[in-house]
Amino acid sequence: MVFEVKSPILGFEDVGKMRLEKIDDLFMKLSNDEDSSPIFTLINPFALRPYDFEIPSALELLLDIKNEEDVLVGNIMVIQTPIEQSTINFLAPVIFNIKNKTMAQVVLDSAKYPQYGLAETIDSYYKDQIQS
Repeated sequence: MVFEVKSPILGFEDVGKMRLEKIDDLFMKLSNDEDSSPIFTLINPFALRPYDFEIPSALELLLDIKNEEDVLVGNIMVIQTPIEQSTINFLAPVIFNIKNKTMAQVVLDSAKYPQYGLAETIDSYYKDQIQS
């Protein structure tokens, strides 16, 4: 599914369209639809931990979000070897409106959301997933 970028992913301000592909229930691939880079691995944060934040009103308007059911959230993951050393950015989720195919990245205020890190290793969540 191709999304129009309404507010860019940090560092990639010139990217206008991104393609989102579901890998499985945990991982997604986000790639530039108009070029070969960037390519991101996204992770479903809700499959790992309690994850709740308020989407800023300006972003809701920008993406024309009317229903929570239309929203998909992914967090950028930096893949490492071994996988347990991979990191997840919980402070800058990527928000998708699947109904109108728009997307944006939001940067959360770390003072308001101290429970979320910029580069949390997947190690503890990964162990929890294996033990489940």
